[in-house]
Amino acid sequence: MRELSPTLPFDLRSLEIFLAVCEAGAMSTAARQLGLTQPAVSLAIGDLERKLGFALFDRTVRPLAVTVAGGLLRQRAAALIAEARQIGPLLRETEHGRLPLIRVGLVDSLSRVLTDPLAAFLATKADEVSILSGLTASHASDLLTRRLDLFLGVDDLETWAGLERWPLAKEPYVLALPAGEEAPRSVPALRKLAERLPLIRFSSRSRTGVEIDAHLRRLGVAAARAFEFDTPYGVTSMVAAGRGFAITTPLCIAEAAVSGARVVTAALPGPQISRKLTLVARHRELGRLPRELGQKVRDVLVAAGAETA
Repeated sequence: MRELSPTLPFDLRSLEIFLAVCEAGAMSTAARQLGLTQPAVSLAIGDLERKLGFALFDRTVRPLAVTVAGGLLRQRAAALIAEARQIGPLLRETEHGRLPLIRVGLVDSLSRVLTDPLAAFLATKADEVSILSGLTASHASDLLTRRLDLFLGVDDLETWAGLERWPLAKEPYVLALPAGEEAPRSVPALRKLAERLPLIRFSSRSRTGVEIDAHLRRLGVAAARAFEFDTPYGVTSMVAAGRGFAITTPLCIAEAAVSGARVVTAALPGPQISRKLTLVARHRELGRLPRELGQKVRDVLVAAGAETA
């Protein structure tokens, strides 16, 4: 097993040289572009390989090709260099109390209620605001890889250190039924409903979908699989069309904006389950912004009738 050094095996300059060689395909070309000598570039690459313990280039081909290890380093090094180049502009912007850019992930079920107030609030904090809707799982990945600065949704990163969390809301899972369908009042009645109608599912790629499927297994409810969607609108609209029933949340139903006359909601029989919505950001990287944003979001959700966490 390779021993990991307690110190970083590279600095940003060595990564810049490595990336230049990747782009140029030759150390001599990279040296000219960087204003260095070829021996200096060769020495830097050799030193980097020695410290990492892996060959980064296949030197038997021309132009130089990266190894598997080199390809992985190239991906991560490019992100690190891009982040490092933003430090100067970011520091200059803080003199004016504003960020040049804030990138936010927003779970689909909050888009309708939060997009406008969220954008208005963030516009007072940053020159450019990017709000990306979608599944929380993709937002969590983007936060860890620094493609997002924070996200609002179901916390998929509870076991990760180095993050700060601000509770936003807690809401129950409820039944959504086609108009005219009688709501089951017991778990056996829910089982009979599932024998007659398919369950319109949230995607298994979503935390909501996983939690609902796990709860139904605990209740012994075997619902036929027919339709599965990533979005609240997809689930709710299929219920409104009479294609089946769903287990969803009040905010998901509100997001779908489907006529209430075509969808009936009812309490879920048996043990109650709920989901918690959270603002997640990297620890202490945005100062007071996550806390202030969390309070703003809670105020909006209270006004929309949600129970704050």
